[in-house]
Amino acid sequence: QVDLVESGGGSVQAGGSLRLSCSSSGSSASTNFMGWFRQAAGKEREGVAVIYPGGRGTKYADSVKGRFTISEDYAKTTVMLQMGSLKPEDTATYYCASSYGGGWLDPMRADSYNYWGQGTQVTVSS
Repeated sequence: QVDLVESGGGSVQAGGSLRLSCSSSGSSASTNFMGWFRQAAGKEREGVAVIYPGGRGTKYADSVKGRFTISEDYAKTTVMLQMGSLKPEDTATYYCASSYGGGWLDPMRADSYNYWGQGTQVTVSS
């Protein structure tokens, strides 16, 4: 059983920052791809940032490069997403996801992941 619980969403003005956290049980960032995805109203879910198993690399969507940073704690049970220079177009529900072995082909695809959190809302106002 894998449980992922996101926290840290909220409302912020454009240019502001937020930090999301994903606490995982039954899943370890040592062995799993851990990713952050987002889904805006009326749009498909898209990959935002992922961290490779064991912290061996990261990947970001072009739209967030230089503004967002994904990281993990030492115990590899919590994955964070530090978001800066937020824009209104970053408004979405953000989801944490975990995949054991499924991310090697394309870690930014939602269907590479089999475990999902419930999502946390991020709203950026102009």
